[in-house]
Amino acid sequence: MTAQSRVQTHYKLWLEDETIDAETKAELEALKDQAQEIEDRFYKDLEFGTGGMRGVVGAGTNRMNLYTIGRATQGLAQFLLKDPSRRHAVVIAYDSRNFSPEFALESALVLAANGIEAHVFESLRPTPELSFAVRQLKASAGIVVTASHNPPEYNGYKVYGSDGGQMVTDQASQVMEQIGLLESFASVRRISQGEAEAKGLLHWLGEEIDKAYTEAVTAVSPNPEIVKEMGNDLQIVYTPLHGAGNLSVRRVLKELGFQQVHVVAEQEQPDALFSTVKSPNPEEKAAFELAMDLGRRIDADIIIGTDPDCDRMGAVVKDASGEYVILSGNQSGAIMVNYLLSSLKERGQLPDNGVVIKTIVTSEMGAEIARSYGMHVINTLTGFKYIGEKMTEFARTGERQFLFGYEESYGYLAGTYARDKDAVIASMLICEAAAYYKKQGKTLYDVLQELYEKHGYFMEKLESRTLKGKDGLAKIGQIMDDWRTNPPAEVNGVKVKQVLDYSNGIDDLPKENVLKYVLENGAWFTLRPSGTEPKIKVYFAVNGDTASESVRQLEAMAETVMTRVDA
Repeated sequence: MTAQSRVQTHYKLWLEDETIDAETKAELEALKDQAQEIEDRFYKDLEFGTGGMRGVVGAGTNRMNLYTIGRATQGLAQFLLKDPSRRHAVVIAYDSRNFSPEFALESALVLAANGIEAHVFESLRPTPELSFAVRQLKASAGIVVTASHNPPEYNGYKVYGSDGGQMVTDQASQVMEQIGLLESFASVRRISQGEAEAKGLLHWLGEEIDKAYTEAVTAVSPNPEIVKEMGNDLQIVYTPLHGAGNLSVRRVLKELGFQQVHVVAEQEQPDALFSTVKSPNPEEKAAFELAMDLGRRIDADIIIGTDPDCDRMGAVVKDASGEYVILSGNQSGAIMVNYLLSSLKERGQLPDNGVVIKTIVTSEMGAEIARSYGMHVINTLTGFKYIGEKMTEFARTGERQFLFGYEESYGYLAGTYARDKDAVIASMLICEAAAYYKKQGKTLYDVLQELYEKHGYFMEKLESRTLKGKDGLAKIGQIMDDWRTNPPAEVNGVKVKQVLDYSNGIDDLPKENVLKYVLENGAWFTLRPSGTEPKIKVYFAVNGDTASESVRQLEAMAETVMTRVDA
């Protein structure tokens, strides 16, 4: 079957399928003269990868809708039921995006039709609370309906294993295999909400899990007494960016003792359109404009923001001139690593077998800090599921004691109550660090400069190119093929010392389409197609003797590499 015939065949099947509702068919009928739009919606099935699915909401095989959700959930149910030794249950959470509650309920009703209990949060909750709840309720799996910080037209579906971590490659492959066995949407089983509740197969989660989660997060605080002492002095501005973090972050900060938490009113309530920002992404300074306006009015010590599903946290602090600057994920991670480990050392609680885990595209600065405290450092592939996988391994073997895990894309976790990045505990830790150092007369910016002086001026940069649709996917493949088959011998006169092709499964890591080039001066850059967005990402890192030298090296390397990427 040619690509074009596949498109027309599947388009026609959707229009004729008796299981598809009239509203969806009307949406498709309206596209009958839009050949390119039909092609984009039907040229492939929305991929269920190791992290689940993510895509634009709409009708079609390459879209997020009740039918692709139902198909994925039926596959998950069949995967779970291959193990008849236990009574299966799945926890489901969702964020503030369009159709998130509907997709969550549809997942629950498909599970219930297969005899699997569904425990659904009664309203939006942070993704890390789902990870916690899977462990707390000893469930077989978890589902989160979210597209993280993607644009408003997107939604997604992430699947978690019984350990509370996103399903790793082997498990996800088995789920994909089951999804592939479904011949049509008629193969998807479903019962009504009333029937599911009457049969005891649909349960609603609320305050009890919220309270347990809050207690688990606050228990990780390394210096709770400093908050009691400084909680009324530290001025905090917080924005949930219209997402799921509002109640959870504020509750944890309040429980710990922070009394001056000022929420950005315009961004407090859930809003599927994220109407006050171009992108609900705390990695971007523009997302903090309203928060910084409030910060200036109240002279805030720190500004924090969380993304729609509250698994990523960004922080803004005052620089030496008193201007607000956003910390990169690497900078926030380095500060939290140093604060956590120094606090544990002061208390005599630093374990001999402690470990900090980061990803291969995360700065080496946090690793240097961790090693200076005698801690072991492990690198994983990009994606917090790999950090969670190592946590579960160490919990089983006792070989290492997990202390902190993070990735440059604003994802952090301390403690072992969950297996996914958590913006709630990151908000708590960064604010606690700010209080700790404020008592010493320092800002977090001051602390960052001290860390640079001690460990080197590590600086990083991320460039990305968005290439949408079928042609964009092909272009990303061409870029990777070009760099793989024609690796550079040098960059700006500095020889390439090592080429790391992770598609070969090096360093005992799973195979992944990632290329990393290490230069003789210790600088490096990495090319990686995004697993969740139509993007290719290029990461750059240097370590110079001075800030100006690092900036010069970084900009020069990025310009040279991106000139070739864009060619």
